[in-house]
Amino acid sequence: MKPDAPDSLFDELRNESPCDWALSLSLPADPGHLDELRNSAAEAGADPATLSPAWQRFFDHLGENGFDDLNRRHKNLQRQIRDNGVTYNVYADASGLKRPWALDLFPMMVEPQAWARIEAGVQQRARLLNAIMGDLYGPRQLLQQALLPAALVQGHPGYLRSMQGMTPLDGTWLHIVAFDLAHGPDGQWWVVGQRTQAPSGLGYLLENRIAISRQFPKAFASMKVQRLAATYRALMDNIKRVVPEGSDARIALLTPGPYNETYFEHAYLARYLGLTLVEGNDLTVRDQRLYLKTLKGLEPVHALIKRLDDEWLDPLELRSDSTLGVPGLLQVLRAGNLLLANAPGSAPLESSALLGFLPAISRHLLGEELKLPSLATWWCGEEAALREVLPLLDHSVIKPTYPRSGLNAAIGQTLQQRELDEWSGRMVRHPDNYTVQEYLPLSQTPTWTNERLTPRSAMLRVFALADGPDSWRVLPGGLVRLAPRGQLVAAMQRGGSSADCWVMTEGQVDRTSLLKSAPSTLSMAHQKRPVTSRAAENLFWLGRYTERAENGIRLAQIVLNHLSGEEPNSQGLMKWLSATARECSLVLEDVPGAEQSARVFSRSLIAGLSPDGKDKDAPPSFSVGYNLGSLKASASKVRERLSQEHWNLIERTEAEFARDCATLHTGSEYASAEALAALQNASELLAAITGSQTDRMVRDDGWRLLSIGRHIERLSTLARALALGLEHGCIEDGVGFESVVALFDSTITFHAQYQQRRDMVALVDLLVMDRDNPRSIAWVVQTLRARLAKLSQSATPQDAVLAMGLPDPDTWVLADLSNGLRGTDGIKNHTELMALLVECEIASNELSDEITRLHFSHADQRSQSLGA
Repeated sequence: MKPDAPDSLFDELRNESPCDWALSLSLPADPGHLDELRNSAAEAGADPATLSPAWQRFFDHLGENGFDDLNRRHKNLQRQIRDNGVTYNVYADASGLKRPWALDLFPMMVEPQAWARIEAGVQQRARLLNAIMGDLYGPRQLLQQALLPAALVQGHPGYLRSMQGMTPLDGTWLHIVAFDLAHGPDGQWWVVGQRTQAPSGLGYLLENRIAISRQFPKAFASMKVQRLAATYRALMDNIKRVVPEGSDARIALLTPGPYNETYFEHAYLARYLGLTLVEGNDLTVRDQRLYLKTLKGLEPVHALIKRLDDEWLDPLELRSDSTLGVPGLLQVLRAGNLLLANAPGSAPLESSALLGFLPAISRHLLGEELKLPSLATWWCGEEAALREVLPLLDHSVIKPTYPRSGLNAAIGQTLQQRELDEWSGRMVRHPDNYTVQEYLPLSQTPTWTNERLTPRSAMLRVFALADGPDSWRVLPGGLVRLAPRGQLVAAMQRGGSSADCWVMTEGQVDRTSLLKSAPSTLSMAHQKRPVTSRAAENLFWLGRYTERAENGIRLAQIVLNHLSGEEPNSQGLMKWLSATARECSLVLEDVPGAEQSARVFSRSLIAGLSPDGKDKDAPPSFSVGYNLGSLKASASKVRERLSQEHWNLIERTEAEFARDCATLHTGSEYASAEALAALQNASELLAAITGSQTDRMVRDDGWRLLSIGRHIERLSTLARALALGLEHGCIEDGVGFESVVALFDSTITFHAQYQQRRDMVALVDLLVMDRDNPRSIAWVVQTLRARLAKLSQSATPQDAVLAMGLPDPDTWVLADLSNGLRGTDGIKNHTELMALLVECEIASNELSDEITRLHFSHADQRSQSLGA
């Protein structure tokens, strides 16, 4: 924004009030839509000269220069979203998981009187849906009395017969219910749909609230906006009240994993509520109880908040191809040993067709009329409804009755007559599959776009959270979804964006904090966050891939510097470079060695740096780019344990290296220089990642596994590289000697200690024996022993046995390891040193296997159930 420009609109409005600015900069809502910005009593599509009272107060709090500052606030908001790593994966979006969460600068406003009607209606509907669930899996009176067609329930693929006769703890089937509301042209709020299986939005709306309140702190404080924490606290308190373990209960949040489109929300919500974030393979069932697989063994789980749909929960009884759920989970539920929020089997409640039957069901089950109306809805499986609705299609929305039917929703007014006729034909042939709903023009709320207040159609999702027996509390706010300008559907999966929702109150603002419901500081000090086996395994491989990438980059730099330099290289050095590069997967096995063709070897190494090479017919590469991708994949599965800066570094390293490799001119005279520049940039970023891992992570058992993974990789790689150096005799050559020292990243230390000496005693002393050099064999073994010993104190005693199985540096003798006899081929045979290096390499591989068996699989730990 450039408010000082002489001909700008801002210059003309400089002496106007903030409300006048808003009216001058705003576009009117589309005809037929309620304008949230202007007077709510005005006719839809009109352009009155007044703002609604809430928006008048909002703009008054911006101050005299408020509009001058909106672009800066908008940029700050986008930077905050990006820096916080808030993402949402749109299935059709090529950017996938990297797509930032879309959040508009302005919130949606709801006045106290309007919210009171919404709150009462949503609370009633939560009670109603819970009662329907109890009837469908209990006496089934609704089916017997024809208040619900059997085809909508028992014909629904989400109706779970295995849940028949089950009674959840406390009689609450639905702990979290979401309702999608639309603000109609008449000012009435209407229910458009409901979500009961795993409603999304509870985490995103928290992030939205924090982000927007920071942009408008004065308005947020002065307008008495209701806070959100009290409702979340009520949910958690109720769960702890219901389960027998009370405040000592272990509550986990079940996520499908990092490839789910809302994974950010899962991790964010788990962190906010203090829950353990778990995936299906973190859990196991033993003796009709649910357990969490941790480094210490199996620990009981008493309550589970699920974020995946019912069909994926239990491959034994539901979808057999599911890898997201827990085998035997439904049996745990039937035994009454778990609170699952929400109880499985609620999918029929999400069908749009149900809305048309709710008024009569409410009168039957609750003895009440619905306080919040639904849009007129017809299920075409009823012949009378089908006849009534066919002439109305051009003013209606056609929706599928059942999920996974392959049908998409269609808005009648966007269809040609021929298309309407085709829809009519399909509905007549398969009427059960279709539900028709009255079309409602969504209200339009202001957004900040191109220095204008631009109206966009909005849908409000509100949440009811169980706070007691047959009682729900409505979260005072919600997730606002905005349709792209000119479109009718507000959906994030169709490229929409979001906004915060400010619910004002006339009374006192509830300033409850979740911290007040947390355990005492003293009790928390004695509790340690459990490290799940899955998290431990991913941390272990995060360490291994970080070290592997560093070693690969360092070796690639050494190879390219030698092959592109003008100094002659010995045969021993070239053979060592070739053999070590193959061992580290920098080149394929069938590539001629550097001693045969330095040019071919160099080109092959450069071409293989990225796993997505330009030659699509080439074999897959497992070089530097592959290791960086694997590093990122491992890190993505433990995002909740990494700082945002740490994760940003990992994403940046992988992305920048892939970008640099994509522009390499393989085969040109500049290829080596370009590759070396890309490797240097990645090396510097990896150094920052190593710093984050070393100095910015809590040193719990998870971190120890990460460190053990790094040092296993370092021991295996360096021991093998030094053994190859001895085998090919390159350390007897001055340049080769320096190259081996460089691979150990010890050049500066070596020359500071030994100046220009290049003998075996100096090399073995620094690279094998030195307990102060973090790149020496002895230091790595010593560190591994210490990490395993510490792990044995908190995880399993067997770790101490593993530590004792490693070579003992106290038994190594410098004189013995540095002596060697020259063989008939002219190369000195350092028999004792070679034997030690082979022993270290074998020990590192065996240690990796034993750690996997002991801590990650739990296949042989049937009796190690803690607290059963």
